[in-house]
Formats: sequence, C-alpha cells, structure tokens
Amino acid sequence: QVQLQESGPGLVKPSQTLSLTCTVSGGSITTNYYYWSWIRQPPGKGLEWMGAIAYSGSTYYSPSLKSRTSISRDTSKNQFTLQLSSVTPEDTAVYYCARNQGWGMSFDYWGQGTQVTVSS
Repeated sequence: QVQLQESGPGLVKPSQTLSLTCTVSGGSITTNYYYWSWIRQPPGKGLEWMGAIAYSGSTYYSPSLKSRTSISRDTSKNQFTLQLSSVTPEDTAVYYCARNQGWGMSFDYWGQGTQVTVSS
C-alpha cells in the first residue's frame, strides 16, 4: 500500500524559502502513470493545488504560484520536494503531498499533512 509522508521545518521566516520533502513508500514515483502533487490548506480556507511532478519528471504548477514554486525529485530516495520562495504569512497552511491518479484532479493517497507557519 502506498504511503506518503511530509517532512520539513514547521516555521519559516518571511522572505525565505519554504522547503518540504515527501517520502513515498509502497510505490515508485517513476511508475507509469502517476503524478505526485503538493496541496495546501490555509486556516479556514479550502484546499489549493500547488503543483505536481509526473512519473516522467515533467512538472506542472498552479498559475497563481508558478513564479515562486519549484518541485523536484530524487528518484534514488523515492522522494519529491517542494520549494516555495519569498514566503509571506499568507503562505501559512497545512501542506500535503498526494498521488494523482493521472486523469483529472483526483487523489487516491495522501500524506498526513504538515503545518507550516510563516512568521517573524
């Protein structure tokens, strides 16, 4: 069974870069035809898809975050990473990694989520 787990600092200062890692077990991030996404939920708001990296290594980003977002992977560790630059308190949220089933915005496996607070 596929499991995903987020890790990284829970507190980031404004203007710095937020970096999170998702470790995947029970399935390879290079296996056809899945996409590996980052999703966040600010307090009191809904889920926001941020971007994804495909089994092929291709990346996709939300237009509203594209300028600040970078997703990469380390296939030897079966991990993928989120970097969000120039953060502000508006980036405070619970951050999730999740597997996309391929077609459409559907997700079958999720990490437990990790709280990230942007504050000085």
